[in-house]
Amino acid sequence: MKKFKPQAISLALVLALIVGVFVIQSSKNTVNDFPYLEYGGEPVPDFNQYERVQDKKRAFFNYLTPVIVAQNEYISSLRTLIRELQTLHLADQSLTTRQQKELDWLITEYRVKDIKAPEEVFTKLLRRVDVIPAELVLVQTANESAWGTSRFAQEGYNFFGIWCFDKGCGFVPTKRNEGAAHEVAKFDDLNEAMYAYMRNLNSHPAYTELRAIRSALKKSDKKVTANALAAGLINYSERREAYIEEIRMMIRVNQKFMSSQES
Repeated sequence: MKKFKPQAISLALVLALIVGVFVIQSSKNTVNDFPYLEYGGEPVPDFNQYERVQDKKRAFFNYLTPVIVAQNEYISSLRTLIRELQTLHLADQSLTTRQQKELDWLITEYRVKDIKAPEEVFTKLLRRVDVIPAELVLVQTANESAWGTSRFAQEGYNFFGIWCFDKGCGFVPTKRNEGAAHEVAKFDDLNEAMYAYMRNLNSHPAYTELRAIRSALKKSDKKVTANALAAGLINYSERREAYIEEIRMMIRVNQKFMSSQES
């Protein structure tokens, strides 16, 4: 069987797995290059237009939910691909050139490093390439973007507080510490931003605990909940435990809006 060697490849990936309106495209982002799903491209609404808090929350969740669903479906399609490649490996069948490129892309995109045994590559990929509960995404975006009213969300689709480090890659924070070089990343559309956020949770070393919690729950045939995964966000904010408690409180308070977004 061909050896698994990470290498630079094009961003064409798994087109046959995506159907309907979900189309993989290449996009040059201010943070990185990656394929993402095309979805509407609707501009960010003015969430300040709503006088009632309930209306504002429903509008916010209605705007974000379709993109969360689309990205999680895309992640699920990648998991299908990984399992297919794993099956070929277990059957000692060689990968085609295209399959090898797909695997190389996944290894690079999800930061699977220093793995010598092919079996461990698939195990680690399946641990990382997995869906994020919509409730967790919704409350985090609400928290990080002041319910979609921050200038980073309004002008750059950054509902997540994602940073970048190349000059001109995004917005320069007004309260940036002296000597700091980071900027707040700017995206071309919400889907691009959502992909970057989910990939970050699924691959960055800072969120190893989140992935471990998710994996343990699945192995025990327990539901992967937003409340459980919130414990893995200890490194998302300098506030650490206080941030986790705030996210969990927001999950409880906003449950009725997230479970009935169209009402």
